Amino acid sequence: MLIKNFARSIGVATLIYFGFIIPALADEDTNRPNFVFFLVDDLGWADLGCYGSTFYETPNIDGLAALGMKFTNAYAACPVCSPTRASILTGRHPVRVDITDWIPGKHAKANDNPKFQHVNDRDNLALEEVTIAEVLKQNGYSTFFAGKWHLGNKGHWPTDQGFDFNIGGNSKGSPPGGYYAPWKNPTLKAKEKDEYVTERLTEESLAYLDSRPAEKPFLLYLSYYNVHTPITPYRQRIDYYRNKAEKLFADKTPTISEHLVQSRTRQDNAAYASMVAAVDDSVGRILDRLDELRLSDNTVVIFFSDNGGLCTQRGAGPTSNLPLRSGKGWLYEGGVREPTIIRAPGVTIPGAVSDKPIVSMDFFPTILQLAGLPSMPALHVDGTNLLPLLDQSGSIAERELYWHYPHYHGSSWTPGASIRDGQWKLIEFYHFGNVELYNLKDDPGEQRDLNKTNPHQTKVLLEKLHSWQNRMNAKMPQPIKS
Repeated sequence: MLIKNFARSIGVATLIYFGFIIPALADEDTNRPNFVFFLVDDLGWADLGCYGSTFYETPNIDGLAALGMKFTNAYAACPVCSPTRASILTGRHPVRVDITDWIPGKHAKANDNPKFQHVNDRDNLALEEVTIAEVLKQNGYSTFFAGKWHLGNKGHWPTDQGFDFNIGGNSKGSPPGGYYAPWKNPTLKAKEKDEYVTERLTEESLAYLDSRPAEKPFLLYLSYYNVHTPITPYRQRIDYYRNKAEKLFADKTPTISEHLVQSRTRQDNAAYASMVAAVDDSVGRILDRLDELRLSDNTVVIFFSDNGGLCTQRGAGPTSNLPLRSGKGWLYEGGVREPTIIRAPGVTIPGAVSDKPIVSMDFFPTILQLAGLPSMPALHVDGTNLLPLLDQSGSIAERELYWHYPHYHGSSWTPGASIRDGQWKLIEFYHFGNVELYNLKDDPGEQRDLNKTNPHQTKVLLEKLHSWQNRMNAKMPQPIKS
């Protein structure tokens, strides 16, 4: 059992986790790298210029990619937010931490015609879980969190999970009270009339960089509320994108059918574009301040999104993830494949690209390695150290990636699960009673279901998926009794 609170109360720099003693492994060392982690909410794989967007403009994030490594096959552990956020912080699969849906989740309504009962999971990240913030803090790091937390009510907030500071993090998944002040966020005070929440979070992050303990390395974890609904124009950028949309598009936004609902097929939403621009402006300001403080050469920067862009709904979502299929809430590639960039000075080669599949649990062991700290496999049991990819010294072991999403979601997703094994991807739909098989190498858009033409591969992947679910004691949806 983990004795975190006891260790805090007596000042012991030790974590005890399931019988493993995890001491503070090194003295404070200003030569250790700092970490800035940018986590965007609901940003789609194709929402950045460096990933192919021509309507959204992201010069600062594109510049970060030009100086670091861009990943083309990086995945969130779940197609919705809370599970992926837990997986980043712990290096553990959402099934293992028992957070498999956004908190508190969606109970299917009668008009959804549900066939399965609601699957109950945790509505907070257990205090027994050890986060990367806690491990870094135990090893002399100053730890700062700003933005969306969405991993539990008070008592389970960032400062209960290893962060020295919490600006804006609480139980809510979208910005409490909206994007403009006066908002109703209990952990974020507005300082200007009608200010935009992303600007306030950025200002607080800059203030931390200016006033942080200079003798300590730091983790700055900026978790944006953008670009989550309600889609709210960023006033400094909206006119530009409205004009751009008027010049480029004369027809109504096209959609395509996805099961019983619709997916947006074109990036043309000016309000959404302005929200993406707000994130890009923020990233640029943080990177500029690192330069001004002469910290860039010793600061690892990670950029990631918690799930795919909201694309598929009854009336289509605000963005398009094409060429990937569908989006947030779905286990198609558009729901789980994420724009991902890592800039590690002295490690990554500017402009490098990796096509190797990685997943959100990998950040924990990678940060440890970059910080010069030993691996802790008893903690980040589901993560893999990415250093061989980052410095191009080698590769990482082949492995299957698994997703377990046994819930109904507002995007019209119904319970299911999936596996990626090499080029092969299988999705099992419990509600519809079928499976789909895709070859991602030949068909990254998942348009050609090979289930019937390749039954052997279907059988192999389905057995692997079920075996993994059994090993993990995954909670399976139970039929509603008639």
